[in-house]
Amino acid sequence: MNDLGAHLAVLVTATVTTFLVTAAFRRFAVRARLVVAPDDRKVHETPTATLGGVGMLAGLLAALAVASQLGPFTEVFAASTEPLGVVLAALVIHTVGAADEVTKSMRRSARRRDGLSPPAKMAGMVLAGSILSIAGVTILHFRIPFGDQLGLGDLVVLSPDLSALLTVVWVLGMANAINFIDGLDGLAAGIVAIASGAFFLYADLLADRGLIGPENMGPLLAVITLGICLGFLPHNVHPARIFMGDNGALLLGLLLAAATISVGGRTDDPFSGQTFFFFAPLVIPLVILGVPIVDTAVSIVRRAAKRSSPATADKNHLHHRLMRLGHGQWRSVIILWTWTALLSAFVLYPAYTGEGDALVPLGVAALALVLFTLFHPGVRRARAGADD
Repeated sequence: MNDLGAHLAVLVTATVTTFLVTAAFRRFAVRARLVVAPDDRKVHETPTATLGGVGMLAGLLAALAVASQLGPFTEVFAASTEPLGVVLAALVIHTVGAADEVTKSMRRSARRRDGLSPPAKMAGMVLAGSILSIAGVTILHFRIPFGDQLGLGDLVVLSPDLSALLTVVWVLGMANAINFIDGLDGLAAGIVAIASGAFFLYADLLADRGLIGPENMGPLLAVITLGICLGFLPHNVHPARIFMGDNGALLLGLLLAAATISVGGRTDDPFSGQTFFFFAPLVIPLVILGVPIVDTAVSIVRRAAKRSSPATADKNHLHHRLMRLGHGQWRSVIILWTWTALLSAFVLYPAYTGEGDALVPLGVAALALVLFTLFHPGVRRARAGADD
């Protein structure tokens, strides 16, 4: 079996397993009253099953089991602790998210909405990131934009302690970004599907150019993440029959972190098609995942300005603002999916053509300007005043 056929087999395994297990688990969740009831912080109108991340975890485990038996992935699994590390980290972060969802379900009957405390969830995510680092899924290289001009050097080889710290921070950032954007039916799963698909194409191109070796599991993790999202989306698009829950959102964030670390954190070549600093490999996922990352950053700043916890839920995320601008759930999701696809295209075009590097930062800046223009609170206040 060639590489393309092997990746396709893994993709189909992840998709089908996630789809079937999610369908079965949804029925169990309804009977067990593991549901999310509508409230003033939610946009859905009927009680909906949660903990859909169970199906995602099943898809991951099945896909890795199949991949371990396929020839093209022999070097990924041969004498390597990385696949085991990914599985253990996935189990930990999934368990933390599931405990949070179950706790919230139990407390809803007592008219309380809180789940695990923020420190407890943070500790679970730190543990998952630490497991990845110990298993070898860790950031080894870090490229500094304009480093040569600043006299800092272009490429930094991280010490073991800084490598572990940056790996954990990367996992925290990715997991929280996906968790924050998971607010509309199909939004998070669709964005992660687009992002993981784009990153697989980028990583596969690096592999073809010999810039990452056959032992690198980044492309495999990216295609598994894509399959998981494709299997889950039919159950989650509006109107959703099941939510992924924190266990699903945190799991997707972990898988994206592991995939991008495996590729970007190991590659000391600035490849994109050219050698423009913008395409330091670890910057690639930051561009592709621009929507959830921007949303997370703005949320943290907004809540800090109000002196509230970064974990405090509100209805001021990008998707909420889109809906207040008059877009329904489905249209808001399509807009943000399209935004992610555009950012992915900005990254992939120069990578595949070797041209247009300078257009990428300009394009990203233009999209950021549009975001600011449309979603700045002053715009909504001005519109509200005009309507009055």
